[in-house]
Amino acid sequence: MSTTMTTARRIRPGIAVLWVVQVLLAGSFLMAALPKLSGDPVMVEMFGMIGAGQWLRYVVGGLELAGAIGLLVPRLCGPAAVGLGGLMAGAIVTNIAVLGASPAVPAVYLLATAVIVWFRRSTIREAITAVRR
Repeated sequence: MSTTMTTARRIRPGIAVLWVVQVLLAGSFLMAALPKLSGDPVMVEMFGMIGAGQWLRYVVGGLELAGAIGLLVPRLCGPAAVGLGGLMAGAIVTNIAVLGASPAVPAVYLLATAVIVWFRRSTIREAITAVRR
């Protein structure tokens, strides 16, 4: 007779929904990063209009790629959302002040990252505590 006991792990619906949002957001940021990093002519033109140089296109694409990967790592999902939120705040300002474009898309992404930051605030605290040690 076996004495092994298995415990059923209960999946909370809220956590499952949060992971779905994170995966979808990560995919979206990945799809946004690839044209920037591959030199898509539309991205080259847009970053040319911004006037900071093409190096900024690579930096933004790299940050979006790193953030997308970070959203999929349990310990990094909170800090990654903070970084992506900062990136989207910059995109909103750039759209309004430099490009004269609608800030609606980066605003929606900022809202999504803010939701993740709120619900993953414990991972952010853990990351800050780990850095202070």
